[in-house]
Amino acid sequence: ALGAGGREFESRRPDHSGFRRQKGQKSMAARIYKPSRNAMQSGKAKSESWVLEFESEAARTRDPLMGWTSSSDTRQQLKLNFATKDQAIAYAQRMGLAYMVAVEPPVRTHKKSYSDNFKWGRTENWTH
Repeated sequence: ALGAGGREFESRRPDHSGFRRQKGQKSMAARIYKPSRNAMQSGKAKSESWVLEFESEAARTRDPLMGWTSSSDTRQQLKLNFATKDQAIAYAQRMGLAYMVAVEPPVRTHKKSYSDNFKWGRTENWTH
């Protein structure tokens, strides 16, 4: 759209379909999930958001010259981040996408205490 209340343009080219579904076009499958925590971090940074990722519709092919793999489906490169699961589901419904919501993994907390390193009667070796 051009500005507020501007005209909306639609391309006639088949590869410019955007996110709006055309008549007779099948809906693209999307996966909504909460990303797992990075193994190199102890905090919760970048793990509170929800991600909407498109499933690949076209098979990957190998380039005969360089050996790289590629695909004609460019939507598999998109990762949309949302603050909540409900926002991600609302977006998928608004765009007419078939979606699957992955089960949120349970949060496991490990109770640690610095003073336990020096406790009398420890059964494990101290490995610092």
